[in-house]
Amino acid sequence: MKELEEYLHYLNYERNYTEETLRNYESDILQFFEFCKKEAIEFKKIDYNLTRNYLRFLKEEKSEKATSVSRKISSLRGFYQFLMRNKEVDNNYFKMLTLPKKEKKLPRFFEYGELEELFASPDITTPLGQRDSLILEMLYATGVRVSELVNMKISNIDLKNQKIKVLGKGQKERYVYFEDVCLESLERYLKDGRCDLQKEENDILFLNNQGKPLTTRGVRYILEKLIQKTSVHKKISPHMLRHSFATHLLNEGCDLLSVQELLGHESLKATSIYTHITSDRIKDVYRKAHPHAKI
Repeated sequence: MKELEEYLHYLNYERNYTEETLRNYESDILQFFEFCKKEAIEFKKIDYNLTRNYLRFLKEEKSEKATSVSRKISSLRGFYQFLMRNKEVDNNYFKMLTLPKKEKKLPRFFEYGELEELFASPDITTPLGQRDSLILEMLYATGVRVSELVNMKISNIDLKNQKIKVLGKGQKERYVYFEDVCLESLERYLKDGRCDLQKEENDILFLNNQGKPLTTRGVRYILEKLIQKTSVHKKISPHMLRHSFATHLLNEGCDLLSVQELLGHESLKATSIYTHITSDRIKDVYRKAHPHAKI
């Protein structure tokens, strides 16, 4: 489909969207093309009623979650806006739709004691154990996304100043920082574990047991295996460690703007979700500060 290829090319080279985002956009738009085909309507000749029917189709027939529906409609809004600019359609009917309200879900995170048990689970006498230990330390110390973690390069690590340059969403670079415990784990892995895993020259920090760059799926699999060794009855994901990073920083008094920058969020709104789960700290501050509470 020429128009779709041109749109994806625009998102890739002019908007610097990630490969994962491009795949989502392509999937969302192709799904709508299939719907148009079943309705015997050419995608450039749709009307408002068809877009409403498609919204109903996603919500009722496909039983998609509100977040998924919103993303798919947003993908189509962008696509038809692109077609309008190129004068291939006259209207963007998807802009007239009211998106479903998203469910507000609080981020899941680990308590301090749970993290201590999790961090003790890898066997650091083995190369894979040293790598797994560093994965845990790095995710929690820096708050990086799993995609940023697997793309970390040794040449971008500043051991002296304990910081790493990472490539985030929209191909935006930022620095993240790590503390002494993570530094110790990193130096051990670089001097020992990674040397055993490495089969050929490459600059990627995290390698699998075949010496190739670790994938995001591989990281998720490793975390699932590690938590099974503990008594922690929680589902684990790389993002839970990112959530724990942000929540614990705020609980310890870090300001929201600093956390926003460390997480690589463009909007403060994205970071503000963590303020909902720092109420324990607020209550503690209140009890210590209020005169009657002290009594």
